[in-house]
Amino acid sequence: MLIESGHSPEPNLPYIATIIKNIENLGYTLSPELIAVLKTKDNESLERFYLNLVTVLKKLVGDNVSYRPVYPNFPEQVMNASEAELLINAIVHYWSYGSLLPQYEKLERLPLLDKKKVNAIDIGNDEEFKAIFINLMSAKTSLSQTDKDDLEWFFKNCGDYKKYLPAEIPHKENVSLIGKLIIENSPLVSANDVRLYFKTATDVLRLITAMSNGDISLAQNCKFRSFKRRERRLLLDLLEDCRIIEEDMLRYKNRWIRVGERLHPSEYNGYEASKEAFGKLRNNGKIETFGGKVVKSINSGQYVEALMLLKNRPGELARKLDYLLRITDDEPSVIKAFEDVANNVSTPVLLQVREHFKKRNHNKSDIRIFFPKGNAAKAQCIKNKLPDVSEKYCADIACICESALIEAYRQRKSMGKVYLNEDYKNYLVPFSQRSASKSLKTITRGSKIPLAPNVKTVRSFIWWKNGESRTDIDLSAVMYDSEWQYKEHISYTNLRSAKYKACHSGDIVNAPVGASEFIDIDIESAVNYGARYIVMSVLSFTRQPFSDLPECFVGWMERENPGSGEIFEPKTVRIKSDLTSKTQICVPVIVDLVKRAVIWCDIGVTRNPDWHNNIEGNQTGIVLSCRALTELIKPDLYDLISLHIKARGIQCDEKENADIIFDLNEGITPFDTEIFMAEYM
Repeated sequence: MLIESGHSPEPNLPYIATIIKNIENLGYTLSPELIAVLKTKDNESLERFYLNLVTVLKKLVGDNVSYRPVYPNFPEQVMNASEAELLINAIVHYWSYGSLLPQYEKLERLPLLDKKKVNAIDIGNDEEFKAIFINLMSAKTSLSQTDKDDLEWFFKNCGDYKKYLPAEIPHKENVSLIGKLIIENSPLVSANDVRLYFKTATDVLRLITAMSNGDISLAQNCKFRSFKRRERRLLLDLLEDCRIIEEDMLRYKNRWIRVGERLHPSEYNGYEASKEAFGKLRNNGKIETFGGKVVKSINSGQYVEALMLLKNRPGELARKLDYLLRITDDEPSVIKAFEDVANNVSTPVLLQVREHFKKRNHNKSDIRIFFPKGNAAKAQCIKNKLPDVSEKYCADIACICESALIEAYRQRKSMGKVYLNEDYKNYLVPFSQRSASKSLKTITRGSKIPLAPNVKTVRSFIWWKNGESRTDIDLSAVMYDSEWQYKEHISYTNLRSAKYKACHSGDIVNAPVGASEFIDIDIESAVNYGARYIVMSVLSFTRQPFSDLPECFVGWMERENPGSGEIFEPKTVRIKSDLTSKTQICVPVIVDLVKRAVIWCDIGVTRNPDWHNNIEGNQTGIVLSCRALTELIKPDLYDLISLHIKARGIQCDEKENADIIFDLNEGITPFDTEIFMAEYM
């Protein structure tokens, strides 16, 4: 946020104090450095600063809307009501299709008794501001929609973007996004301006997809738009410069045929390689592929030949290691082939391969979870049928990966003395953010967020507004023991529990001006009842995908005294996340009551809802996905930074002596994903 010019000879201390007091209710305060700058500003500048700041903060924590649950004196009102009262209120509301709600007087509530640490908003400089966008462009993983929106703003508003472009854009999806932004913001752009970044025909296809507002992961088909003549020449110029375009185009044969109908390469002189490739695709001409050669060699038992081929593409060899070790009797040859090319494998792949083989035989779960590429976080589970691989070979591969990583990191600038918080072990490395929801803090799926020691109640919440028709979104909490056996649930079908302290604020089935629901879970009583996991889920009862709603978000608060303060207290919000996926079922978090941690999920469940779209009808799909997510094997940030320290730093125990701090509340935090994606992967 920019602080506008406008100097004042005398600081307006009461105005600044008012700003601090008002944003404190949102969980924030101002740093001494920022206060010093504000002291130099006139009243008009201070007013604009406050209005802009409070608007952003309210939206971040979800305080930009009005919360009106069915029972305004929740949670006590629900716990004390008779079964007849709850039933009558529900029947009247349902039979009126959500137009009638019970009328209750909202009682005076005690002020919020919880003591919450506020987050300090500091002042940044122009260099730090620009570094955010440079890091996003240099990221070695896919970007979230929030990151993409930020980059789009940067290209439209930064002026001369060319001086900020990195020499290399490591991730292919990001290449297409940035190529699109360059073309959109430079009327006279030519292929020469972007040629450096496009090396394969698939790179060009991603660019064409981005320019058509499609899914640049290529997980979904795209309706390609018509291109201007200048754009067609640019795209054909890029395609003509690429290597082995026939084989690459064959991977997405039908899409390229449709692209050809938009580019019309035959209308132009030149572009002979492109014309020939399009001709072979249309006429089913023979195109020999690298993958076909590898498969042929493996199927005929020529494993040495297959390894020689794969060594030419080190990344593919790394990804096939587990499979190769399972099908060959000559495991040492596979290990040696990988060792020969490991230094040419990208660091994100090395990190994942190392983690996989470190724990290859220790994962005894009977299921495995996958997140197929694409813009929707749809979890898929399959049975774990992988046979064990020799522990020696697993250790050898992990060692090769670690050596290659340390060698790669050693080439980078020295870190000096580094302080690394042990809590970084709870946060996973952000390998893929393309389907991450827009949230208060960006977190990688599977990361564990510790609950504060004084927290007694977890209060989850949702808020939504009708789409084109009546919309009913339901918030539920399902309880499981340590073996993932069902214990009980809290939802619109069961507003409260007689077995432990938990309740629902009441079901709302129509939200023309917005609606909200809350669930309280008392941690101690739930653990005493035998619970281990609480799965928070959000279901679209009326079957609209979340992406079709004008606004829908979910989050949770940490409450020490749930009867004090308002039902929604923004300063107690730990995470608020927008629901924008094309799914009808979402699992935002799992609460591990025993370890007192919240596991970040942010997933859509692919299993089709049963005839009754509620929590009872979707147990199987949710349980499988959540159980697999708690057993997810991925590298954590502590491990990542430890590798960097081995390569180019010295670990120290005191923050005061460190040149770089990796901590939860200062220095580089686990939520600075753009820094990790660009500088540490």
